[in-house]
Amino acid sequence: MKQTAQETIRIKIDAAHAEALPNRIFGHNLEHTRGALTGGLSAQLLKNRKFAGKPSPAGVAADWEGLGDRAFYQTEGESYTRHAEGCDMPRRNELQRQSVQNIYGGECGIAQKGLFLEGGRAYELRLAAKSGASVTLTASLTDADGSTVYAARAFNLTPGDWQIHRATFTPPISDENAALRLTFTARTEVIFGAVSLLPEDHFHGMRRDVVECLKQIAPTVLRWPGGNFAGEYRWKDGLLPPDERGPLESLMEDETQTYAHGYDFHEIGTDEFIALCREVGAEPFFTINPVWCAPEESRQWVEYCNGAADTEYGAKRAERGHPAPYNVRLWSLGNELGYGHMEGPNSPAGYAALARAHADAMLAADPEITLFSAGPYPNDDWARDSAAALTPVSRHVSLHHYAFIRMDYTPAHAKETYEAVANAPGGALALAERMRQSLDRFAPGAKISFDEWNVWYSWFRPSCAAEGVFTAKMLHMLINNASRLGIALAAYFQPVNEGAIEVTPAGARLSADGQMFAMARGHHCGKRCPLTGADDFTAAATVKDGAVYVTLVNDSFDSPRAYEIAGVPGEAQGVVYASESALPYTYFTETAL
Repeated sequence: MKQTAQETIRIKIDAAHAEALPNRIFGHNLEHTRGALTGGLSAQLLKNRKFAGKPSPAGVAADWEGLGDRAFYQTEGESYTRHAEGCDMPRRNELQRQSVQNIYGGECGIAQKGLFLEGGRAYELRLAAKSGASVTLTASLTDADGSTVYAARAFNLTPGDWQIHRATFTPPISDENAALRLTFTARTEVIFGAVSLLPEDHFHGMRRDVVECLKQIAPTVLRWPGGNFAGEYRWKDGLLPPDERGPLESLMEDETQTYAHGYDFHEIGTDEFIALCREVGAEPFFTINPVWCAPEESRQWVEYCNGAADTEYGAKRAERGHPAPYNVRLWSLGNELGYGHMEGPNSPAGYAALARAHADAMLAADPEITLFSAGPYPNDDWARDSAAALTPVSRHVSLHHYAFIRMDYTPAHAKETYEAVANAPGGALALAERMRQSLDRFAPGAKISFDEWNVWYSWFRPSCAAEGVFTAKMLHMLINNASRLGIALAAYFQPVNEGAIEVTPAGARLSADGQMFAMARGHHCGKRCPLTGADDFTAAATVKDGAVYVTLVNDSFDSPRAYEIAGVPGEAQGVVYASESALPYTYFTETAL
């Protein structure tokens, strides 16, 4: 790129008049959507491990294949998985099993290929199966065609109900396209209810390398389980053992479970999520399902999280090994209600009535929780008939912003695309200002929860320095405007496989966006310092423990920029994040000053 003359920006920092900064603006969403869990945070190697959905023409569940000559397969019948008692939203093909009938003899069974195995690493196999006769079932890890066996274990199935078998396998070599094979030779029927294959060192079913990346970006808040997925979630299913939890069919397959045939397999429930929040240092922020769950179920969820061990659902938590309350303070009354893609009432008055019923029930369980209302904002009708109506129970209102940009990084349009991405935070600020004006007219004092934001052009994309610049400028915008606009919380959508953390079968790393979140950690728990000489997007300063932390952005596509900083005495230290290109497949190098 041809560079123009260097620009010098002179900034003065007023640390003496620093003001409180809401620490919750450094949050992230962790929604069960697309590749965030499947192929992302989840450590589960197997796809469709509970045999949900429409089978192949041969009767074999999706992602599996049949083995042997002329075996008979079907997925209908009594399932091993189930939903919690009282589930009011069962959907098709959620609760299934895989039957294999060996009619003519010889080896038969099922297999799943495409597994990434690391040599010398231990893997836990767990399976639920049953048979009408005594049969030896062999589980083996092999190469793709089964000619090389890396590890194997034989299990004896006896006639009767479901039996659980476990084994630990340690393949001697790595294989990027390995297979799990479950086979038998007896002329009988074997029925598989659920199969699990996890690295032995998993963290509550999650990948430790992804968890470590989450620690690096240091979300102060994690919003879960959605987003759109919240309208499909059934929290009580998470109280079942992971293998027994029924898959959840997505009403919006293209939005939430695109890469899992429309199903979430409920690998993460309330207890697992709380463990993750504690591991990465984030505050949990739950979104209820107000349409399909009754207000009493929402009350019970609050009680499960926050009730004493002598309450009904607090006792259930204690029985599961967690006697102390989780003290979840942040609860959203649904997600994006009022938009056509969400089930439930689309009018502000209809939503307000529904949300109020849940809010009253939840506050009865714990009056100290903070509730957030949803809706299409900014919108005066919703501010008047929903936000204002819910003021007695909820003083926080959700706002979402995505910068929809058509990306064209070809040489003729690269600069134009970069500038659209880099300048997109201006649109987010304008939206927040309109939201503030609307709320001030109809619900004065209400706070903004900016709980979804990002660039939007595809679900999966490579790391890109241009998006890193966007993220840095959005963080600056939030730091510099949160107090003025009453933004109490903000959350990026979303860290895993859609922005901040890139995950492959072999490992995980921060993208350029993730690097900017890691950079911004210095602002956490600080007080925002007023600045002169720079706009709200290219510079931010906070003071904490007597030290001033300053972050600066050169958002020019092809011009160098120098900064002179006044108002901060003492010795300066710093790191430069730089990239030779703003195009996709780029990261920032980090060099100490």
